[in-house]
Amino acid sequence: MTVFDKRTSRTSRLRALAAVGLASALALTGCSSANDELSQRAQNDGTNYVAGDGSVQELAAEERGEPVQFESTLFDGSAVGPERWEGEVTVINFWYAACAPCRVEAPDLADLHAEFEGEGVQFYGVNTRDTQPTAEAFERTFGIEYPSMEDRSGEVMLAMTDYVPPSAVPTTLVLDKQGRVSARILGIAEPGTLRALINTALDEDAAASEAGSDTDDDAASASGLGAPAAEPAKR
Repeated sequence: MTVFDKRTSRTSRLRALAAVGLASALALTGCSSANDELSQRAQNDGTNYVAGDGSVQELAAEERGEPVQFESTLFDGSAVGPERWEGEVTVINFWYAACAPCRVEAPDLADLHAEFEGEGVQFYGVNTRDTQPTAEAFERTFGIEYPSMEDRSGEVMLAMTDYVPPSAVPTTLVLDKQGRVSARILGIAEPGTLRALINTALDEDAAASEAGSDTDDDAASASGLGAPAAEPAKR
């Protein structure tokens, strides 16, 4: 049972959009992944992968758990840990090269990464099965420029079992700037839906900052600190 099962998550206003987007993604598979037999399996019996149903779930700020705490190693050898998941909105995508729906969504993930570059959003992959050469070949094929963690040991998947069902690949998580899971997509990440989830996380952080600024201004005004000193009357 995951956090999304234990808690009452908000009814996603994006559910209808996700359903339409998923159907569109599958319909366009032949265009975006021409001659890719593995991608076409996403339309058939699901051979060689365990996928979700494309469902989208969000957690309100008060429903979110503690910041995620897992550590891992990127394919380039760099270590990543809890401090990496704070300060920016983070998108984490669980994938592997022979996963048919992973191949369907990969071009869209690459495009979204480019779209949000410099906007306070970081992307990471978690590769659950592949060796480095296989993973890097996939990234070259689909233009993936963000880094991925090597997780053949299953340590990251185990650490995230509150949010990611076992073997549910692909799964995409959005973390807020505190490193807490704010949303999850099980199955193919429809780009319009994921974009909206990212923007929601960005907007709520901006709103919180604005509210904090207003509170500080009110407190300063109440104490007289925000008002200019009156000039003494001239005689």
